[in-house]
Amino acid sequence: MPTLILVRHGRSTANTAGVLAGRAPGVALDEQGAAQSAALPARLAQVPLATVVSSPLQRCRETVQPLLEARPRLALHIEDRITECDYGDWSGRKLAELHDEPLMEVVQRHASTAAFPGGETLRAMQARAVDAVHDWNARIAEAHGPEAAYAMCSHGDIIKALVADALGLHLDHFQRISVEPCSVTVIRYTRLRPYLVRLGDTGDFGSLAPRDDGAVAADGRDAAVGGGTGAA
Repeated sequence: MPTLILVRHGRSTANTAGVLAGRAPGVALDEQGAAQSAALPARLAQVPLATVVSSPLQRCRETVQPLLEARPRLALHIEDRITECDYGDWSGRKLAELHDEPLMEVVQRHASTAAFPGGETLRAMQARAVDAVHDWNARIAEAHGPEAAYAMCSHGDIIKALVADALGLHLDHFQRISVEPCSVTVIRYTRLRPYLVRLGDTGDFGSLAPRDDGAVAADGRDAAVGGGTGAA
């Protein structure tokens, strides 16, 4: 089966503002996010890619654009099933405001039961994303062979949910996984099981340095620059 190269979109204006963007339109990459996406072609230069699949949201399409420009023969496919979670009434709100919402504790501790008001459940989000990956695995294998690799650009909660599925983790544990903006996560699928080959790889270990308050940012981010529900 093919190798899936998951790319989280580069840092966005919502990430820097500490906002849970969800599917709100007009959320673009910020200056650092644009630089991250510009560096992506070099990071993946040694990997032959069969195709590129992207969430329909602007920040994902902007992230893969330099890669497509560097490889003009690569096709881009938009996949609605890997779009951001529908956070419903939470969309566009500050993460700091959401921190004290009773539902946030459910999202953090019992994600499989979490349903966003006016939106979707995290369980439904994971199911659609997993279905999309299996469908694309089959398409890529049929068209390019079982050893092919392809890139898929999506969002933090989507990628964490896909990793949890690959590792056989219950969705309640997916918040233990961290993927930074423009990080690369690789899952190699086989007939018997998937293998997690890379997780949240940015090639930058600066985030492991102690913060100003002396604590170590073990997950590589804070609420201001993270994204998805794990940033709260």
